[in-house]
Order: sequence, then C-alpha cells, then structure tokens
Amino acid sequence: MSLFTRLTYVLPHRLASSLARRLAYSDHPRVSRWLIDTVVERFKVDLGEAAQSDPAAYPTFNAFFTRALRPGVRVADPDPAALVMPADGRISQCGAIEGGRIFQAKGQSFTAAELLGDAVAAAPYRDGLFATVYLSPRDYHRVHMPWSGRLMRTVHVPGRLFSVGPAAVAHVPRLFARNERLVCHFDTDFGPMAVVMVGALLVSGVETVWSGEEIPAYGHAVTSKEYGGKAVELRRFEEMARFNYGSTVIVLLPPGVAELAPGLVPEGPVRLGERLATRLD
Repeated sequence: MSLFTRLTYVLPHRLASSLARRLAYSDHPRVSRWLIDTVVERFKVDLGEAAQSDPAAYPTFNAFFTRALRPGVRVADPDPAALVMPADGRISQCGAIEGGRIFQAKGQSFTAAELLGDAVAAAPYRDGLFATVYLSPRDYHRVHMPWSGRLMRTVHVPGRLFSVGPAAVAHVPRLFARNERLVCHFDTDFGPMAVVMVGALLVSGVETVWSGEEIPAYGHAVTSKEYGGKAVELRRFEEMARFNYGSTVIVLLPPGVAELAPGLVPEGPVRLGERLATRLD
C-alpha cells in the first residue's frame, strides 16, 4: 500500500474536501488561475476539446473543471442497440455481478446492496452487469445517460472520501461502498438501471440536471428523493450530472438485457459515447 493511500485513512476527509471546495469556488483571479494552470500543465488537459478553450476565461476553478465540450467532439455510437459509455476516463473494472457481489480489484469486492445502500433496490441486479469508470483530473467531468430512462429516485449515501485512484482501489476494502455517493435509479424499457456517482477525496459535490447541487454539504443520514411522479426523462447520451472534482461512476444493469462490449479491460481508456454494452433483444 502506498504512503498516500495509508495517509487517506487518517486524513480528515470532510475538512480537506471543505477546504478544497472553498478553493474551487473562489473567484479570486490569482487563486483560480493558479489552480487551473497547475491542473492543465500537470495532467495535460486538452482544452482544444472544450467549448471555451481559453483557461483565463473561467471565473473559478470549478467552472473550468466542469467545462462543457465543443459540439460534436463526442458522439454516441450510431447503433440504436448500443448502451453508451457515460463518461470519459478509464475502466476500473467491469463484468458480471456474481451472486450480488461487484469486483473492485484483486482480493477486493463489495455487494450491490452495500453500494446502493438498499438490499431491496439491489435485488434486480443480482447476476447482472456492472461497469466502473474512473475519471481523472484531466477528463471531461460531466456524466451522460448510458440508455434512455425515467428517473425514479435518488439516494444520497453519506460516507468517507477515500481517493479513488488505482492504488486506493487496489488496497482499500469496499472502497466504492464506503465513499459518499449519489445513487440514481432509472426505469428503462428493459427494466431498472442504476447510475452511481461516487465521491472521492477533495470532491466538493455532485450536481444533476434535474435539481442542481445534490451534495452541498456532507450529511450523516441516508437521504432519498422520489421523482417517479415528476416525469424526469432523459435520453441516451443526454447529460445527467457532473462532478465538481474527479471521481468514479458505476453503472448497474439487470441480468439478461445486454452484453458488455468486447475489448473493455481494466485501465483501458474510454470516451463518452463509445459502446458500453449491446442490448440482447
């Protein structure tokens, strides 16, 4: 285990994230420019893909981090049977949910019930499929719909804020089921679909297109919001949410509805709109 991963066990997660939030939203020109320039240089951010390519035009670091892309830079797989990749990043893991358990890394796994914070909600995904996509600081940080669906419920599950980098994923048991997260439950034409926005060290929050900031402060109790009667419907490839810092998105699918796209491997780079899976109709 790396020294940094060891330190994440003892760091005051919420205090560190609260301080990071203040910096991210600061409109002080020196602060925002220093943060933006540092990230662009260190992580080789390609601003040529951004709707606004001038780093000096962003009033805050958060505005830069949640930047939009130019139209046409990402497109959805043209096959109407393709479920699409929800974000830019790298595959952390993907595959079958075996007996309700989701593989994290060698020697590490967690249950769908732990991830969703609800054993009943997790039941439809037993023996289904999952895909975990890691977003690094250089990536586009908006998350889009893998498939068209109607939002039924969101669940904010409080938790820790471990790093979600490869070293932490390999060594922190049940990491994704321990970190703070927003679970989004959708109803689709093949049944339920869950898209889980997992927080991480220095993540300041998650925003959704239907209600804005969903995790404005770090709570202590599970909070559920019902949307079934509000007709929040999103199409395949449509933006659904964004991270205010780098993290991870996990998609859960029930069994028998799709097969994962060939060639998806751990640490393999992926782009928004590429094929994630194919319907089995």
